Amino acid sequence: MAVLEALAAGGVRLAREIAGAALVGGLGETGDVNSHGDRVRRLDVRANDLLLTALEASGVVSVVASEELPTPVAWPHAGAAGTLSVCLDPLDGSLNTDVAGVLGTIFGIRPGSGAREADPTRAVLGAGTRQVAAGYLVYGPATVFVYAAEARVHAFVLDPADGQFRLTRAGVHTPSSGRTYAVNDANWPCWGPASRALVERLRMARNEDVPYALRYSGALVADFHRTLVEGGIYFYPEDAGRPEGRIRLLYEAAPLALVAEAAAGRASTGRARILDVVATDYHQRTPLYIGSAEEVAWAERCYREARA
Repeated sequence: MAVLEALAAGGVRLAREIAGAALVGGLGETGDVNSHGDRVRRLDVRANDLLLTALEASGVVSVVASEELPTPVAWPHAGAAGTLSVCLDPLDGSLNTDVAGVLGTIFGIRPGSGAREADPTRAVLGAGTRQVAAGYLVYGPATVFVYAAEARVHAFVLDPADGQFRLTRAGVHTPSSGRTYAVNDANWPCWGPASRALVERLRMARNEDVPYALRYSGALVADFHRTLVEGGIYFYPEDAGRPEGRIRLLYEAAPLALVAEAAAGRASTGRARILDVVATDYHQRTPLYIGSAEEVAWAERCYREARA
């Protein structure tokens, strides 16, 4: 698929720029604030520009919705038969940029708009089940490229010798349960009873006589990758400050949910399947519980018990 090749090529270049950003003044903030009230970092801007350029050059993408843009962009061939739309988080975990932490890119691919569509940018909306493929890149000790398509997940690692991705895992399958959980535990005072009950259960549970361990990096994509491979759960609940949740549905939750389900895992709001949630706004947010089937079922049970 040309769009996957474009994202992979863009990821190779972005990985190089991330590695050298501190040497060329590419770290820190720009001084601007985006439409969500977040301070903009230089690498956020660079990642967004680089990946949009790669997607436009692919010739098969008509619309891109990016976490870094207030509204999607549409290109002249929008509405052409066979085109695709892309939802993009160009640089997940960007607060890690100045401390050499793990970063990532998340993407979801949907059908493009029809030729008669009055507003082609609305092609990115709707339920996550409309996605035809999704995936992510991780920029860490190795650069990893993972995608889900046709109900299968494949993982690749960048070979620095020639700049090519090599297949390292075909048909990735998430364990039915795991031994780690990832959550920003500092938000505990703001959580509701369901999220607190889940954390207490994880703290007290034993899995094959081994206690669960907390693993949290500050980058969703990195924590999800660990969960995909080793099992367990990542979650970011709603809280008192943002009752609708904090994870962006189009750019983060829905793409990773497609990957999770294709690998035999699950993704939920705590009350409903993530892929069934209908996006009606470009920057809609949601709670997210994602990972192994067993731990996500625990989360949903905690919500049912809290309601009861």
